[in-house]
Amino acid sequence: MGKVIAIANQKGGVGKTTTAINLAASLAVLEKKVLIIDADPQANTTSGLNFSPDNDQKRTLYEVLIGEIDIQDSLIQTEIASLHMIPSHINLVGAELELVEDPHRETFLKYALEPIRDNYDFIIIDCSPSLGLITINSLTAADSVIIPVQPEFFALEGLGKLLQTIRLVQNGPNPELTIEGFVVTMFDGRTKVHNQVLSELREHFKDMVFNTIIQRNIRLSEAPSHGKPIILYDVICNGTTNYLGLAKEVLEKNLNTLRNE
Repeated sequence: MGKVIAIANQKGGVGKTTTAINLAASLAVLEKKVLIIDADPQANTTSGLNFSPDNDQKRTLYEVLIGEIDIQDSLIQTEIASLHMIPSHINLVGAELELVEDPHRETFLKYALEPIRDNYDFIIIDCSPSLGLITINSLTAADSVIIPVQPEFFALEGLGKLLQTIRLVQNGPNPELTIEGFVVTMFDGRTKVHNQVLSELREHFKDMVFNTIIQRNIRLSEAPSHGKPIILYDVICNGTTNYLGLAKEVLEKNLNTLRNE
């Protein structure tokens, strides 16, 4: 059964979608079968992997959640052979209103994934920055959460609300949810504040912070406009090296689970 990892942070601009796309792509290049789910109505993961939901609005996560299509019919093949995607669309905003009265509103994504979980080693969910019903669905469906953190003091202060939401999910629909780890993004080692925040993060969360640091890298910001993960856009840049390193750490953390399968 595939490990489901949500990439979540309620603060925008911390590299959440960049991490989702490039972790998924790196795991796929490392010969794992991977599905990435765009659970953000902004659909940045969708466009970042060179697909426009406007071309086919009836095959997105929205239609899956409201029961119009089976999840198998939403799967999109990406440029990487072992990486599939479920795209998003702005219509996903409406799903929260349509599902809010349903008593099972927190578990739609969890049960939608059941028919295909065995087909993948990893399922990566790019969550919305909003801590609304779609994000709760993502956390309920997930086995663990990776939290991207920009090394700024305001970013640290904002972690409290996300951790509170994770605890609410743990105390409610998903008691098995764990934190896979915190990953520091957009890091500039020449900046005193970045080093200070990194030190505080490691002091507070200890080995929950990934050793791999995602350095600030212009190629990472360019790649989405070309509809490519960084490993297909510039294979030798720091961004590729960093995300391959993160993928290897994730694999190492889950080695026993993968062996048992």
